[in-house]
Amino acid sequence: MDAVSGTPGQKPGPRAGQALYAISVAAKLAGTGQQNIRLYETKGLILPERTAGGTRQYSDADVALLLHIGELLDQGLNLAGIAKVLELEVANAELRRALGRARSRPDT
Repeated sequence: MDAVSGTPGQKPGPRAGQALYAISVAAKLAGTGQQNIRLYETKGLILPERTAGGTRQYSDADVALLLHIGELLDQGLNLAGIAKVLELEVANAELRRALGRARSRPDT
């Protein structure tokens, strides 16, 4: 029996957010170039995991972020603008979670 899924004889699948892809694969999946991804990393837009040897590895979430960055570029934003949008999206998600927690508390 598999310890992760509890299913006999099956190997566990990748964990959500697990880094699976080399930069070349991530670039193909996102429809961008490897140099662009390296630039996005330099600008702090994406932070891939690294192997012990320093090789970048990207998750499905990273690829989704690369696609989102591409969409924002297509809308005319520069990298500084994209950084701000991503920052505001994270802040917005945190506020939504806090609001959800506040709404779920029983009135006292």
